[in-house]
Amino acid sequence: MPLRQHTKSALKLLLKIGVTAACLWYVSRKIDWSKSWETIQRSDSLWLMVAVIFFTASKVVSSLRLNIYFKNIGLYLSQTLNLKLSWLGMYYNLFLPGGIGGDAYKVILLNRHYNQSAKLLTAAVLLDRISGLVGLGILAVIYYWFVFNGEQYPWLLVAAILPGIIVYYFVVKKFFPSFISSFWSTFWIGLLVQGLQVVCVYCLMTALHLHEHHTPYILIFLLSSIIAVLPFTIGGLGAREVVFLWGSNQFLLNRDEAVCISLLFYLITVLVSLAGIIWVYKKPLNKIPVTVGQD
Repeated sequence: MPLRQHTKSALKLLLKIGVTAACLWYVSRKIDWSKSWETIQRSDSLWLMVAVIFFTASKVVSSLRLNIYFKNIGLYLSQTLNLKLSWLGMYYNLFLPGGIGGDAYKVILLNRHYNQSAKLLTAAVLLDRISGLVGLGILAVIYYWFVFNGEQYPWLLVAAILPGIIVYYFVVKKFFPSFISSFWSTFWIGLLVQGLQVVCVYCLMTALHLHEHHTPYILIFLLSSIIAVLPFTIGGLGAREVVFLWGSNQFLLNRDEAVCISLLFYLITVLVSLAGIIWVYKKPLNKIPVTVGQD
């Protein structure tokens, strides 16, 4: 059975590597890489550093949200330890598909180390992921409204925000009752996380000297972030670029510049996530105690 499971996992990974490669190949056929490279070379390094800061801040705030979920199930991690585990998960997400591999690793690690319920831990990281998607969805609706300026029925989507939040509340209450007490705090934190990443993209556009069409670019980014969560590619690479390419065609934007935004965002993700390699070797759970209990 272990051998069969290992083979199945290897085949899944190879498939996702293939999908990532196919997406990048498709994008490479549609853009002029020399122009994209020239655009990146002209970028302002100071604004790139600011973009890195805002992206890092989004990850720190995201770790706070996950720690709230952990407290809901009686797992009390210090924020320092939780942050180290978050960076460790980000590091593994670089190599595992769909950005979920690091979450699964954290569940296994905490379950084995503290004998915490794997079901509750999985629910915590799953809800953390869902909270992020909800934040993306709300911001995407808002930017859709501004992009289409009242056309294409954006008012229907805006009108659906409040009912959608209510449905989300009752879904959490029904299927994740242990976490309902922190619904609003994690909801607002989820919006803040995505807002910080939107600011990061604004910084990237400034760094690339793109002073027009910011709103369509942000809408494309938000849609690409939703697609990147799906477990089809390695860390969203390729999927984001395809969405940016599609969006540039839809909004008559420069496709070479659009893909530059996507690639720079991915490179920032890699740069920040690589810091997690420290905790691969230092094993933070072996050094910092936690308390397991119930509220």
